[in-house]
Amino acid sequence: MAKNSLVDIKRSLEPHVGSRVLLKANGGRRKTIERSGVLEETYPSVFIVKLDQEQHAFKRVSYSYADILTESVEVTVCKDDGQVRISLVQH
Repeated sequence: MAKNSLVDIKRSLEPHVGSRVLLKANGGRRKTIERSGVLEETYPSVFIVKLDQEQHAFKRVSYSYADILTESVEVTVCKDDGQVRISLVQH
């Protein structure tokens, strides 16, 4: 079941390549890191986000689909007509 869940998360991200996203990541010790950028690429195990240059020291960050599955990372896609949160929906 977990393998299919990771594939489902990847498939839900793929149509949004090139879109602006907001990331909320667990920074440890009760810290939450918020970043914004563009979903640049999806790979079999990870996805890459190109961060906004003026706000962050890093150019790109990568997270695994398991990070979304375990809720360590929350990805929100910003669209003109609203925002879409990418998460795993249990059936």
